[in-house]
Formats: sequence, structure tokens, C-alpha cells
Amino acid sequence: MKMSEVKELADKDLREKIENAERALHQMKLNHAVTPLENPSQIKAARRDIARMKTELQMRELNK
Repeated sequence: MKMSEVKELADKDLREKIENAERALHQMKLNHAVTPLENPSQIKAARRDIARMKTELQMRELNK
């Protein structure tokens, strides 16, 4: 997810996306521990997407 896409989301939607992405990341890590993923860089990409969303949410809270 690109930063421009993140900026377009409402606060509520952004929080929901963060929650869903964190659940998906956790599940991905568990699956990778049992049977290796075909593309382990997905974990890295998911972590970075979550960080982007959290950064945008933090910026919004600081600007209020």
C-alpha cells in the first residue's frame, strides 16, 4: 500500500486496516514457521505497510 493510498483513508478505516494487517502478519509468521512461504519477503512488505499506516495515524493525532 502506497502512502498516497493511506492518506486517503479516514481515521476509522485506517485503524481497521492496521488491525487486519497485523492479524494477517501474525498468521503469515505462524504459517512460515510451520512451512516456509514461497515468498518470505511478503512478511517484510507487510511489516512496512503496517508501519506506514501507523505513521500516518500518528501524524494525524499530532496535528489535531
